[in-house]
Amino acid sequence: MSGQLDISQIQELLPHRYPFLLVDKVIECEPKERLLALKNVTFNEPFFQGHFPGNPVFPGVLMLEALAQATALLTSQSDDKYGPGSIYYLAGIDKARFKKQVGPGDQLMLEAVVVKARRNIWTFDCRAEVDGNLAASATIMCAAVAG
Repeated sequence: MSGQLDISQIQELLPHRYPFLLVDKVIECEPKERLLALKNVTFNEPFFQGHFPGNPVFPGVLMLEALAQATALLTSQSDDKYGPGSIYYLAGIDKARFKKQVGPGDQLMLEAVVVKARRNIWTFDCRAEVDGNLAASATIMCAAVAG
């Protein structure tokens, strides 16, 4: 599988489920290079009740988690030994920065670009944008365990 992935294909590759599955669609995937995915941010998400009442803000840690899930999807598309049944663990986050608040109604574009891969540890430069404006960025490491 490469190119676009819909939600059912994403669920075949990631063990996450609602409310913790944070990638709705893969728009572009160039295996071993880059992935662009989409997260639709809706008011009905459970964390908006408490973050923050009257001023709903998508939590920064969940932006990082969404980016980490994008890295797992790119890993699954980049190496034949990873696929359905594989598990992807967050192994590290460096240089995390938050530049824009994200809220209900926003479409969060998630981009992961492969920096390097050694054995089962992959490193990515990641960006989350809304309407072409940077919301968050980080270098994320993913440890893949074949299923």
